[in-house]
Amino acid sequence: MKCWKEGNGLRFHKGQLFIYAVTDRAWTGGRSLCGQVEEALKGGATMVQCREKSLEKKNFDQILGEAKALRELTQRYHVPLIIDDNMDLAEACNADGLHVGQDDMPAWKVREILGEDKIIGVSAQTVEQAIKAEKDGADYLGVGAVFPTSSKADAVEVEHATLRDICVAVQIPVVAIGGISAENVSQLAGTGIDGIAVISAIFAQDFPKLAAEELKKKVEAIQ
Repeated sequence: MKCWKEGNGLRFHKGQLFIYAVTDRAWTGGRSLCGQVEEALKGGATMVQCREKSLEKKNFDQILGEAKALRELTQRYHVPLIIDDNMDLAEACNADGLHVGQDDMPAWKVREILGEDKIIGVSAQTVEQAIKAEKDGADYLGVGAVFPTSSKADAVEVEHATLRDICVAVQIPVVAIGGISAENVSQLAGTGIDGIAVISAIFAQDFPKLAAEELKKKVEAIQ
């Protein structure tokens, strides 16, 4: 299995992108976020991203408390915790890495600040963006939206042919994101992805553990 090195150790391996659970308390129906994440981890989630846009209205200490709780939880399950586009939060909770978009801080700058031992993910919608992110030092790419999605109002839909071209163009692993569900994930067969990133497909479900287990089986079937 291909791994990405940092010094004498390893930042992560691509198998940890297989079922990438992205949090959004808007889908949890008032249930405990950590409780829902733990259910996802029990069901086979291999990476967790803290993407809590609703928390941005709270003060930093409140946001940090949530992130630290998730950090403690994911450490117990030996799963990386990635913070979405919040450098201060990533540093303060000692997250495993940071994910940034095209309009955020470039990967090379993130690496400069966070150091060589952290995972850096970059969103990409085109082959050109993907190649640049790889050159800038990204460890993985999040490509999408591969299906229509309600989780991000301004998401640009990426054709599956483009997703396949991106997977061919770069050496770093690629995770598909955006509108993915147990019902449509089979349509991504043959694209070359290393995993899927999902929000509602896990956290909007009544039983996140079972949802994660089903997704894992569906992704295994298209690898």
